[in-house]
Amino acid sequence: MSVDEVFERVPQSRAGFTGEQPARDVVRVAKFHAPEVIIGRGALAEIPRAAEGLGLNRLLIVSDRGIVSTPWFSELSDRLHAAGIHTSSFTGISPNPRAGEVVAGLERYGMARCDGIVALGGGSVIDAAKGVAILAANGGHILEYEGIDKARHPLPPLLAAPTTAGSGSDVSQFCIISDSDRMTKVAIIGRGLVPDVSVIDPRVFATMPPEVAAQSGMDAVSHCVEAYASRAHTRLTDGAALSAIGTAWRSLERLVDSPADSDAGMDMAYAALQAGMAFTNAILGATHALSHPVGGMCDAPHGAINAIILPHVIRFNAQADPSPYVDLARAIGLPESPTPHAAAERFADEMARLTARVGLPQSLSAFGVQARDIPSLTVNALADACMRTNPRRPTVADVAAMYHEAL
Repeated sequence: MSVDEVFERVPQSRAGFTGEQPARDVVRVAKFHAPEVIIGRGALAEIPRAAEGLGLNRLLIVSDRGIVSTPWFSELSDRLHAAGIHTSSFTGISPNPRAGEVVAGLERYGMARCDGIVALGGGSVIDAAKGVAILAANGGHILEYEGIDKARHPLPPLLAAPTTAGSGSDVSQFCIISDSDRMTKVAIIGRGLVPDVSVIDPRVFATMPPEVAAQSGMDAVSHCVEAYASRAHTRLTDGAALSAIGTAWRSLERLVDSPADSDAGMDMAYAALQAGMAFTNAILGATHALSHPVGGMCDAPHGAINAIILPHVIRFNAQADPSPYVDLARAIGLPESPTPHAAAERFADEMARLTARVGLPQSLSAFGVQARDIPSLTVNALADACMRTNPRRPTVADVAAMYHEAL
């Protein structure tokens, strides 16, 4: 379901943005879109069979230079070659993929006469692979597809094998690309961007640096919170979000402390998967809307920015309706609070404490954001597609205030 579709189906009690506490309704007609998922230790071995099932003979492997140095890249390449599938690789992807990198990937795709793509990497790699697929089928410049359902022609088959536990891009309809000229990130959204197959092998988390485990894990946590509070939430997305945040709460710190902990890796694999399923169907909110401009300006890690902004958005939204955060607080095992607003405040505090415990920065100033940047950040945040499903509509002053609080 696209953002436009879910927006039209939101009950008026939540779409009116009165600022009063509404009943926690859900959309009246629900759709739930998901790819085929292959998950478990050793799942990388299933990629050749999945590619053959899609009729693919020539694959572009999209990855990054860090992954190329791990055993997972060579394992994937060797298995594809053994299955008789021709491969070419493109590994020039930055942590926040840029439009020029997508164009370079497209050139490699065309030169190798590929008929499909497999992305092996974190959210940035998978988003870049989606960008290559968009241009392979639709042409033009990738930034022209900013917004909802702008890519009209079906994309070539895409398989995604995430190497981090958190982005959810392997199951989502989102593609986030940096616009260097405007110093922001653009959200490209559409059902066609959901990969055909997600292959999740928790073994690959063993080579994650602890800071990447923390950043990607907090990204997953923010997906749970925003999907559950979204104006477009459904009973299906609610269940996924609540289950995922409970699992992440129990497992994230263990994975950060020891990325080779196989049990923590499996738990976070499922948490990231469920969080991704939740947010791609319920969409997101103000945390991501405020985060994207900061990431575009500072080239900072997306999950770390989300973690800083999330508590401030929770407090803002809870002024109108604290009930989603009461449920989320219960899901992570917090004791009952005397009032819903107190529960929401406690939950926001706990999100900030979790960010500190996994070793991430506590303020945007750590990434070089200054007060003078806030006016331009605010303009871009209010224009972000994720703001449409935030449960409370912020004003310019509201967004600026949240940025100031996060400095």
